[in-house]
Formats: sequence, structure tokens, C-alpha cells
Amino acid sequence: MNRLQRYLFRNLLIATLYSTAGLTLTIWLSQSLRLIEIVVSAGAPMGMFLWLLLLTVPTFLGIVLPLALVGAILFTYNKMAADSELVVMRAAGVGPLSLAQPALVLAAGVAAVVLTLNVWITPAAHRELVRMEYTVRSDYSQLFLREGVFNEVGDHFSVFLRDRDAEGNLHKVLIHDGRQPDKPVTIMGDRAVMQTGPEGTRFVVYDGNRQELDRRTGRLSQLFFDRYAVDLKAVAPQAAERWPDARERSTAELMAGDVAAQDERMRRGLIAELHHRFSSPLLALTYALVALSALLSGEFNRRGQSSRVTIAVLLVMGLQAAALGLTSLAGKATVFVPLMYAMPLGMLLPALWVMSRGLTLRPGRRHSTGDSPRDAAGRAS
Repeated sequence: MNRLQRYLFRNLLIATLYSTAGLTLTIWLSQSLRLIEIVVSAGAPMGMFLWLLLLTVPTFLGIVLPLALVGAILFTYNKMAADSELVVMRAAGVGPLSLAQPALVLAAGVAAVVLTLNVWITPAAHRELVRMEYTVRSDYSQLFLREGVFNEVGDHFSVFLRDRDAEGNLHKVLIHDGRQPDKPVTIMGDRAVMQTGPEGTRFVVYDGNRQELDRRTGRLSQLFFDRYAVDLKAVAPQAAERWPDARERSTAELMAGDVAAQDERMRRGLIAELHHRFSSPLLALTYALVALSALLSGEFNRRGQSSRVTIAVLLVMGLQAAALGLTSLAGKATVFVPLMYAMPLGMLLPALWVMSRGLTLRPGRRHSTGDSPRDAAGRAS
């Protein structure tokens, strides 16, 4: 790239980084509202919260980067058009393809980053998120026990605690076990702690009583104790029985195929996920060409190009919605899989043709001012 193209590339790169940071912070804010409850309400350590928040980034960065690139292209080239820089460059003999080259190089880099995310990083992040969630849920740590409400720990098993101190002690605890409808059990204690060991997690309740009601006879049995242990191993869901989601599978697993898929619908979902990982990076190039064709073609208007920017934004939104819709349809019928590649590739040639028309001054405006394009470019510079 020459000096002019390096100047364009630098401005585009800076704008893309700022757009990515802004979109990432916006999504992070919505994610943190969900995760902050674990820290504030349940007493989770701040390190776990930050790690969970960090793991969410790859899950949406593959969508954010192409959109941030579009925003950077529209902002940069529109600002240059408003400052008449594009007119000067065209008057100096710089063609539309030369003006678009820095954006296309950046789009290729973004596509490579998205491909890397889709193939390796994002599946690993999904697996780690799910692993942490199921590990915590299977252990029933205090992260999921909120104060002052009945916490549904499992089917027909709930726990109530009034408050929790800094040492992890649970005060004024009530445990109701209704897994046996004929003999429900209620355990009340002044204090309780949760202990996790090789055999699983259990509640250890101190200074309380255990009440068991036999509904067939109407007899209530009570047991007063100083220390009583409630095993949660039978209540905890078994993570091994869970079927991994398609987004958690590695790309190698998806390419190898899953002969043990539970049904045909799940097999189609795995195929759709695999092709989504390879087709979505093409959207970065498509979006970039759509934005470039809107701003580097047709007639130049000194009053601004807001209509062109609006059209480009609407087209990108439509393409993004179509890409998401095709991925969903491919999960239901594999006949839609080729369209996941045809849709972004089919937009490349029309966008290149529109962009090749170049940017020209309006004849009427040039005639009314009495200026030639060279004079207008010289005065704008």
C-alpha cells in the first residue's frame, strides 16, 4: 500500500477498534447484570465473576467484529467525503478500487479473526462456561442460594436461609425434602454450613430438629439434634447425562460427525453449526463491500450522504438477519446449508460492480458553480 492507502488503513483500524470496544462494553453491561447477582446476592468471589465475564467475550465477538467494521467504514469514508478529501483523491487520479483497498485488507483481517474465533476459541469458551455452570450446580455451592427466599435446589427440594455471614455460615435454615410425597421431611436449624468432598456436597445443620410426616397415617415424627448432615448427592443433576450442545463441540468433532446423535434433528443442528463457523467470516467481506459501494459510487453531494449511509445500514441489517435465519433453517433442513455460503458470496459481485462506477460530481452542481472537478478539488484541498 502507498502512503495514501496507509493513511486510510490507519484511520479505519482506529475506528474499528473504537467501534468494537463500544459494542463489547454495551454487551458486557447486559451480561454483567446477569452475572453480578452471583457476586452480590450469593457471595461468589470476584475472580469467578471476572472469569465468567471474560469467557462471554468470544461468544459474541464473532458477530460484533463485522458490524464494527461496517461502522468504521461508514464513519471514515463519510467523514472524508464531508471534508472533500475523497474529491481531492479522485481528482488526483485515485480510483475507487484503490480507495477501497485498505478497507478490503482490513475486512480480510477481520474475516481471519472471526474464522479463528469460530473454529477454535468460541467452542472452547462455550465448553468452559457450561463446565463451570454444571460443576457449581452439581456441588450446590452457596453461589445459588439467595437469602430470604426459598431456593429450588432440585425437584421437590428447597432451601431457605435468613442470612449468611462472612465465614460462610448459613443462619436460620429450613430445608424441605418432598421427593417422597408420602413422607415429606422438613429440617430446621439455627445454623448450617455446606461441605464439599470426594463423595459430593452436603448440608451440615446444627441445633435443630427434623420433622417427617407420614401422610398415610397422619403421624408426625420429630428428631432433635445437635448436628445433622443432609446429603445432596441424590439431588444434584448428573452432568454426565447431559448431551453437549452443538456450540460446545469442537470443530474436529463436528467434522468427524456424531454417529451417536440422539435423533435426526440433533444431527442437522450439528451440521448447521459446522457450516455456520465457516460461512460467517464471509460476512465481514460482504458487509465491507456493501458499505464501500454505498459511499464510493454514484454522484457526490456536498450536503452529505446520509441517505447512502442509511441504505448501507439497512442492507447490512437485512443480511445479518438473513444469515441468522439461514442458520436456523439449516438446523431444520440441510437443504438450506448451501445458501449459507451463497448469500454472502452472491452479494460480492453486485457490490463490486456498483463500487466500480466510481464517485462523480453532480453535473448540475458543477455547472451552476462554474467549477470543473479539478477546480473544485483544488478549492476543497
